[in-house]
Amino acid sequence: MTKQTDIKKLAEQMAGSMNSFDDIKDFQKQLMQSFIDTALEAEMEDHLGYPKHEKADKPNKRNGHTKKTVRSDTGELEISTPRDRHGDFEPVLVSKHQTRISGLDDKIIFLYAKGQTTTEIVESIKELYDVDISSSLVSRVTDNILEDITAWQNRPLSSVYPIVYLDCIVVKIRQDKQIINKAIYLALGVNLNGKKELLGMWLSENEGAKFWLGVLTELQNRGV
Repeated sequence: MTKQTDIKKLAEQMAGSMNSFDDIKDFQKQLMQSFIDTALEAEMEDHLGYPKHEKADKPNKRNGHTKKTVRSDTGELEISTPRDRHGDFEPVLVSKHQTRISGLDDKIIFLYAKGQTTTEIVESIKELYDVDISSSLVSRVTDNILEDITAWQNRPLSSVYPIVYLDCIVVKIRQDKQIINKAIYLALGVNLNGKKELLGMWLSENEGAKFWLGVLTELQNRGV
C-alpha cells in the first residue's frame, strides 16, 4: 500500500470522529494545565522578588514543588505548586487546600486565541484570578504568560495532516462589565499517527474568505 493510500485511509477513518466541541475539551485541559503551572511560578517569583533562574543574595529561596490533584470542569489536573524555604508562600490562583477549580474553561480558550492586545490579555488574567491582586503580581504573571502564549501560538507544526478541520466555537467572556458571546475560530488537525492536534485559535470580527486565507497562510508558514 502506497503512502498516499495510507493517508487517504487514515483520513476516511478519522473524518467521522472530528467534533469541535468534544475535541476542544481535551485541549482546554492542556492549556489550563500550562496556564496554572506558569502562573504559580510567576507567583513565586513575585513572592521572592527575583526570577526563577536568577541568583539572588536573599535568605528565602525556592524549595522544590508540592504536587496535588484538583478537579476541574474538564477533568482532573495535576498541580505542581512551588515551595519556598521559609514556608510562607501562599499561592493565589490555586490555594494550598483547594481541591476544585471551575469557570476557567472558556477564559483559557479566549486567553490563548490569537488576536488579543496586551491590554486585553491583562484583563483576561485579572478575570481568571477573580480576586484583587497586586499590580506587581499582575505584571509578573502577564510577562510569563505572554511568553507561554506566544510560544504556543507560533510553535512549529508537522508538515502533513491528512485532515485539517476549520470551525468556530462560541465562548462567554466578561467584557466591559458584561457577559458577552465571543466567536473563536480554530483549526483542528489529525497527524499521520492519527492523533488530533489543536493547530491554532483566532479571534476575528468576521469569517470571510480573507480571514481563512490568512489562517491557512499562517499554518503553512509554521510548516504545514
